Amino acid sequence: MLITRKAEFSASHFCRAVSLSDDENQALFGEEAHPGGHGHNFVVEVSVEGEPDPITGMIVDLKDLKDILERVIVGPMDHRFLNYEVEPFGKVVPTTANIALEIWRRLEKQFHSARFRLARVRLFETPDLYVDVVQPAQI
Repeated sequence: MLITRKAEFSASHFCRAVSLSDDENQALFGEEAHPGGHGHNFVVEVSVEGEPDPITGMIVDLKDLKDILERVIVGPMDHRFLNYEVEPFGKVVPTTANIALEIWRRLEKQFHSARFRLARVRLFETPDLYVDVVQPAQI
């Protein structure tokens, strides 16, 4: 069973690989490469997988989940210029995929329970563009 919580943050970024020339960055990323950046209202959906607790009926405490999202994702990323203010994006190109992967890395550390685990991070950059990072099936 999955439970999903949504959070939103606004951030600016630009897509530029330091190992490439200006012309190569422009050819690869187009207007996204402009160092002045541009902003998005990102929406992140975080899904936790597990079985409901027999007493509480919850997979995870929803207040705890909300607090984790605020502390680990929204607080550090909201109203920030990702390239300059949020690690690792001074070195890693903050594409939607890389931002989603970083969110996964940050959240994965927060979910250490025998009852539940992080199952998916879905990051919307725009209403019609999102990236999913999913937990591989347990073998």
